[in-house]
Formats: sequence, C-alpha cells, structure tokens
Amino acid sequence: MNNININQIISYIWGIADDYLRDVLVRGKYRDVILPMTVIRRIDALLEPTKAEVEKVHHFLNEKGMVNQDAALQKASGYVFYNTSKFTLRRLLDEPSQIRENFETYIAGFSPNVREIVQKFKFHNQLETLEEANVLFKLVERYTEPDLKLEKLTSLDMGYVFEELIRKFNEENNEEAGEHFTPRDVVALMTHLMFEPIADKIESSDYLIYDGACGTGGMLTESQNFLKELAANKGKKINLGLYGQEVQPETYAICKSDMMIKGNSPENIKYGSTLSSDHFADMKFDFMIMNPPYGKSWKVDKDALTDPVTRNIEDNRFQMGTPSSRDGQLLFMVNMLSKMKESTSLGSRIATIHNGSALFTGGAGSGESNIRKWIIENDYLEAIIALPENMFYNTGIVTYIWILSNRKPSMRQGKVQLIDASKWYEKMRKNLGQKSNELKEEHIQNILDSYVKFEETEESRIFDKEEFGYYKITVERPLRLSMQINDEQIKNMKKAFMENQKKYKKFVSHIDQLVSLLRETFGLEKHMNYNSVIKDLDSALEETNIKLNKTEKKLLLDFFTKRDSSAEKIIKKKAKSTVEYEPDVDLRDTEKVPLNDDINEFFDREVLPYVDDAWIDYDKTIIGYDILFTKYFYKYDELREIKDISSELIELDKKSEGLLHQLLEEVK
Repeated sequence: MNNININQIISYIWGIADDYLRDVLVRGKYRDVILPMTVIRRIDALLEPTKAEVEKVHHFLNEKGMVNQDAALQKASGYVFYNTSKFTLRRLLDEPSQIRENFETYIAGFSPNVREIVQKFKFHNQLETLEEANVLFKLVERYTEPDLKLEKLTSLDMGYVFEELIRKFNEENNEEAGEHFTPRDVVALMTHLMFEPIADKIESSDYLIYDGACGTGGMLTESQNFLKELAANKGKKINLGLYGQEVQPETYAICKSDMMIKGNSPENIKYGSTLSSDHFADMKFDFMIMNPPYGKSWKVDKDALTDPVTRNIEDNRFQMGTPSSRDGQLLFMVNMLSKMKESTSLGSRIATIHNGSALFTGGAGSGESNIRKWIIENDYLEAIIALPENMFYNTGIVTYIWILSNRKPSMRQGKVQLIDASKWYEKMRKNLGQKSNELKEEHIQNILDSYVKFEETEESRIFDKEEFGYYKITVERPLRLSMQINDEQIKNMKKAFMENQKKYKKFVSHIDQLVSLLRETFGLEKHMNYNSVIKDLDSALEETNIKLNKTEKKLLLDFFTKRDSSAEKIIKKKAKSTVEYEPDVDLRDTEKVPLNDDINEFFDREVLPYVDDAWIDYDKTIIGYDILFTKYFYKYDELREIKDISSELIELDKKSEGLLHQLLEEVK
C-alpha cells in the first residue's frame, strides 16, 4: 500500500474521532477509543466470511457438551481466533437501542486471545461513556463503512497507521514518544543486511526470530516474509517461529492481534519489560532484529533487577556492565547477544538500530564503555551503518544499524566495518510526521553492496577492532605549596577553631600555645619547601605537650598554605632509589592513548614536552571503547579564495542593480 492510501486511512479514522469524540473526550484521550476500535474492526472484518460456519460449529459442539472447543472453532474461522456470539459489528447496527449490551456480548464472544487484547486497551471502561454520549452506534456505523478496508493492510501497513495515530494523540497531550516506530524502508534494509549475506547457508530447517522490543510486530513479520522468500528462491523449505516481547500495553495488543491474523502463534508474543522480566530467558534464537527505545530511562527496570541486600544487579545477562539509568538501549543489545546460538554452524545474526549515544556515551570504565568493550573484544560486531537524518516519524535524529554475529566469516574476523550511508536517500513527496527522507531500492542495494564487498571506499571504512579501544591514563603532577604566617591567617584560624569546635577539638585548648609555636618556628617569611615546613613543625611540637597526627598537622597548616608553582614538590615517601611525590588533585588530568600505541612512548611524546614534572599513575589506567563515526568520515572543506568571494559579491551586486553597493555606502 502506498503512502497516500495510508494517509487516507489515517485521515478517515482521525475524522471519526473528530466527528464523534470531540465533545465526549479530551483530544488526548481519543486513543482510548480509536486504537481498540481499529483493532476490533480489523479482526471483525477478517472473521465475517466464516461467521456462519463458526456459529454452526459452535452450536453443534454445545449440543454435544464439548467444553474445549478452541481447535474446532479456529479451524472453522480459518484463524487462531474466533467469535462465538451472534454478532458482528455490522449486526450490532440492527438493534440501536441495545447497542452497548450487545457490544459487550460481542466482545465476550471472542476467543481468549482476542479478549486479552481488548483488556490491554481497557476498552470496557469507555463503553458507558460512549453510550451516555449517544455516539457508540455512530462509531460502529463509521467503522463498518466500505471505505475502511483494514483487513487489506499488511502488518507493517497497520504499524504505520497506528504509529501515526499514536503520534497525533501524543501531540494532543504534548507528549513525546519514547519509542520510534521503524519505517518499512529501514526494516527492509535491516532484513537485507541480516539475511542476504548468509543466504547460501540457509537449509531446509526450523529457524527462530526474536524481537525483544517488538512494538506492533512489523519487524518480525517482515523478517518472516523476507526469509521465506529467500529460502524459496534457494529451493529450501523452512519453518519459522516468531517471538517477541513488548512493554507498552497498546502496542502489545496490536502486535498480538497481527500475529493471530497472520497465522503466527500469538502465545509467542509476551507482555512486560524485556530487561527486568525476560520471558525467553532459556531460549536461543537464530536471528534477532530490534529497534529498542533510546534516550529512555530504565530506572524502574534497574530497581527491579537490583538485589535488595547486595545492591548489585545479579542478572547474568548484564554482568559486563550497565549504562546510566537515563538510557538503557545498550542493554537490549546485550540481551540479544545473550540469546545467540553457539551449537549451530550458522550461529546467530543480529540487526539492531540505535542512536549515536550507543557509539560513544560514557568514558572508560563506565557501563556503556564496558558494554562496547565486551562486544568488540568478543568480536561480535561486524558493521555499523550510519543512516540519513529524518528517517523516523517521531524524531529527526541520526540513527545507526548495528550488525552482529557470533559466526563472522574469516575476512571479517578481528575487523569492524563502518558504512556512511547518510547521503543515500530520496526526499519524500509528502512527509509522514518527521519522516521526510526514505531509502529506495537502489539505496538499499548500495548499502548492501558496500557491506558484502567489504572494501575500503569513500563510504566504507574497515578497521582492526582494537582501533576503537584506548587506554585512559591518569596524569599526575606534584603538589607544590608555599607557606607563610600572617596576622590575618591567624585570625581566621582562631575564628574557625571557635566556630567548629567539633572538627578542631584537638586544637581548641591549645590555641595560644599553637599561635606562639607557629610564629616562633616560621616567622613572617614565605617558605617554599613544604617538606622542610613539616620537619620544622615536628621538631617544634616535640618540645611541647601537643600531640598531632599527620592528618591534624595538615589541618593546621592548611590555614597558611597555598598552591604555588614556584614551590618545591611535596614528597610523599622515599625509597632507596626513588622518590614518590604527593599528587595535586587540581592538576590531575587524563589522556586517551590508542590501544595500538605504547603508553610510555605516547607519554614521552605528547605530555612530557609540555609538563616535565608529570608522571603516570599506572594503577588508575583503564581501557575504554568508543566509535566516533564523524572522526573516520570527516571531510575538510577548504576555505574559498578571497578573489573568488569578491567576484561573487560583484556579480551579486550587478544582479541587484547596485543595491549592495548602496547599502555599503550607507553603512560608511
């Protein structure tokens, strides 16, 4: 179905809402009626042709006293769902005065899997409101008019319809969608990248496909269609099982209804959060495809996963690290990697889409970096493809497709391919939400060719996997303090002692004695060697009854010291042949050293020429990973020559009949 027809259907349904719900519900609540009615009508239209047969079989089974009638009724309807009431939506119009009661009977007559879908929409809560406003009959009437042929839509088409409706509803509520429906062209690209490179390895066998953030189910069904056609062209007969999980009740209901309509097992679609309530914990899959939510908090999941005693996340999937609670998208990737098959020659392949933060958010040692480190060091990552902007309905951000596998071909082992496809697109004649760009067949083929050829080009770069890793080294510089006694500092010290007697308890009873000791020992001159200051203080204290430990001495001298680059370095401890200096935390810095560089050589080359007293604290060295896409595809635009700019300005002035010259004269 083309975009114009989809827009016509969306406009038709939105028109129903505007015509009949305007004075009944606030516009942001239209979804509570429109989404379930759209699903119900789609299922109802599919069941109409076999309605008489279902009624006949149901009547016969009741007469025989049969309790478990599911299998027979599913066979009669031709689907894995059915309705045993005497009603269809059209028949409800025959008794206008009984519309609500009959509607409830009609809903109750559905098979349990459909009733669960209606329950997730909480549609029963709206029936009384619709009846009181006298609009329920009109809604049913409009939904059963011939112009609305929902049964003709594919699963992906229905996904577009629901995405656009949900977007409109969110706009009415001033809400921002946290999830982004994946457009058909992006799904097409992902399926090509996941399946075509291993087409020759597909055998007549059973394969399992998984999506842990399945939304309305479009990615699963499109993967199914693509792989079946690919296998058929190779003369192979395959059986596919689709498995998905969705946390949003409405999209879960939509997905489950589409699975039923397409003849897939609706029982394989589970409700709940994949992160904190994985319904497929013990399963492995051949293919996994996903567009997880990005930029969305996973704090609720984090709280559920955190052990109340240890305060750690014990889930085996996430032992390599967890990202900030503000964005859990990388955990969905880790979840998929935990479900890879290890016992088959094909292994598992993954296609997943993320925004830029999955590439570089979090420094070395962070959860995000540790996840990237785990993925890349285990050599799961085959390629990342940068897509054009404005590819999605609810966001214009740049997105990236990741292709991962645990069965890399030999030429890809130890390598990662980056493809810049940001310029391969065509402007749409009419936007769908924020989606103004789309991939045509030639663009998808260009990207696939770049991936399959695995060659260096302007758009394709190939790197050793270590290229993305780096050592984060901590560079220390010595603490240098000068020390000087004056009346103002003495005054400040006495004031601090009296105002915070708990902190300075050891000093309060010796204030006058300490002041005399400091004046006599250090006088008024400026001392540039703090090491000597400490020794002199120790000697002076030995002649008194005041006992101060190392921390207390520092606390006392802090009133009279300040950082001074001209002062001597403060010694922390001495060994026979080495001296360890006290680091200045204010001067502490870090450097990123590529994994393929030597740390000491880097330090000698890049640091010491500028700060000759610096050293590396090797105990703080950690390894991080990030993928800075723009770094590898940056193109420098040379500055234009002044004469070229002048010529262009003169030409423009001629075309504007001297207006530019006049304006410049006026400025003078």
